[in-house]
Amino acid sequence: MKAQADQFGIPKVALMDEALAAQHEVPGGMGAVVDLVTAPEVDLVVVAVAGVIGLVPTLAAIRAGKDIALASKEILVAAGEVVMPLVRTHGVRMTPIDSEHSAVYQCLQGYTPEQVSKIVLTASGGPFRGRTRHDLEQVTVQQALDHPTWKMGGKITVDSATLMNKALETIEARWLFDTPIDRVDAVVHPQSIVHSFVEFTDGSYLAQLGWPDMRLPIQYALLAPERPASDLRPWNPLESSPLTFEAVDHATFPALQIARKAVEKGGTTPSAFNAANEVAANAFLQGRCGFLQIADTVSQVTEEHRPSDVSFEAVQEADDWARGTTRQILRLE
Repeated sequence: MKAQADQFGIPKVALMDEALAAQHEVPGGMGAVVDLVTAPEVDLVVVAVAGVIGLVPTLAAIRAGKDIALASKEILVAAGEVVMPLVRTHGVRMTPIDSEHSAVYQCLQGYTPEQVSKIVLTASGGPFRGRTRHDLEQVTVQQALDHPTWKMGGKITVDSATLMNKALETIEARWLFDTPIDRVDAVVHPQSIVHSFVEFTDGSYLAQLGWPDMRLPIQYALLAPERPASDLRPWNPLESSPLTFEAVDHATFPALQIARKAVEKGGTTPSAFNAANEVAANAFLQGRCGFLQIADTVSQVTEEHRPSDVSFEAVQEADDWARGTTRQILRLE
């Protein structure tokens, strides 16, 4: 990090790990991160951390009037009911970095939520597309990490294999685009060229297409509504394989249905849903639970959770409860 800061002339850095920060003589801890994102010279904060740990600095940045470029879907999954009203109150802009939400964001420019009939996110299907539940009983970590389209970190790649990633994205879309969860859907699109669709009330569809390359949605999140020229290779329909679409196999991959139930149950339930998945997915990566146990455990935690009205404190309590309950179910303690 220090080498990158020196290379690009970055004057301020901070680390969450206070011991590591002290070792390298940089500011450390949550307070240091909050100071960094609320500094007067900062105009845009990119939130790209795994899990809900980014919630505190995100809320601080919004209150300080900073625009947000959001890559951490867990922020809205766990606390969308708190975050989005704050975005509106402080008049800041929140632009998504996820390719699916970037696509929807681009398609919605110039339209109002009342004109939207449905948001349809696309999913690659992950490495186990077409498999049955029986086929997945003995899945290994290495098989789950062999994603056919994207190169990502371990946890998000497992989430893609279980379709939990898409489930989390439906909750994120519900808050980001002010759309009821029953009007957010997903289809499997193995080529990952169509990044998402929007269906409008007149029956027309808009979609955003491009190669599976995160550089374009990142650039758009940073610079929207401007579209400066870049050296990225434009998608060419004559160079592309045929585009195909399939229904999600909910019997084998129940994550989307679990997510919908979490939102319908309301309150802090999506926070519990997210926390349970974090613990279960990481347990699978460590070889401490089976692949199918991830969704089964998340479903159980979601069912058992007693929701509270959403506040920052309530989200933290739900997160802690869900993590502890998940560890008990999986016998990790």
